[in-house]
Amino acid sequence: MRPKIIVLASGTKTGGGSGFEKLVEASKSGILDADIAAVVCNHPSGGVAERANRLGVTFIHLPMQTLALYRAVASTTGVRDPWFACSGWLRKIEGLDPSRTFNIHPALLSFRNRHLGGPGMYGHHVHEEAARLLESGELTEAGCSMHFVTPEYDQGPIFFESPRVSLRPRMSANDIGKAVNELEHSWQAHITNLVVHGEIAWDGKDPKSLVVPENYMFLP
Repeated sequence: MRPKIIVLASGTKTGGGSGFEKLVEASKSGILDADIAAVVCNHPSGGVAERANRLGVTFIHLPMQTLALYRAVASTTGVRDPWFACSGWLRKIEGLDPSRTFNIHPALLSFRNRHLGGPGMYGHHVHEEAARLLESGELTEAGCSMHFVTPEYDQGPIFFESPRVSLRPRMSANDIGKAVNELEHSWQAHITNLVVHGEIAWDGKDPKSLVVPENYMFLP
């Protein structure tokens, strides 16, 4: 039986959800050997809801992030032991198993002690900060990261960082966001597949318990 994934994707009131759609496409093509059981969004309509309807994926509206609501998500779908993949999820995670919950982040979290991660560093805010650092000469490369999710923003073990892309002088936040988004779409399904099949794992408590495949590349 293929692993089951519940995707958490905020999107916007009018758009978003491209990462979620890419995971569904990868599931159908076999690149991701897992089923997308549902997608959760904090907007009742918008890009994520539209994509879920078009793709035939169960849509769950989660209006606020309370412990009880997070715990109810899996039971709502009837999925046993699901994985939770955050793809553009802009809210704090509470109550989910940190060993089965992971996120893709639109920056290199190892850069300057995770200066591009943590409270306030989500969505377009990350790219705005990257543009500022580029202008000041403190940043010359960008990329994306994947990490397990703990109650502290972006502090779970990092298990993947994409190859870097060079930034050109005077690139805008939108330019940087587009470049990083392309990397996210290129790598998310492949690395997700390693996670849900146990090749990347941790015990949910000790970062030193993190395991990755032998000869695994692109670690921080």
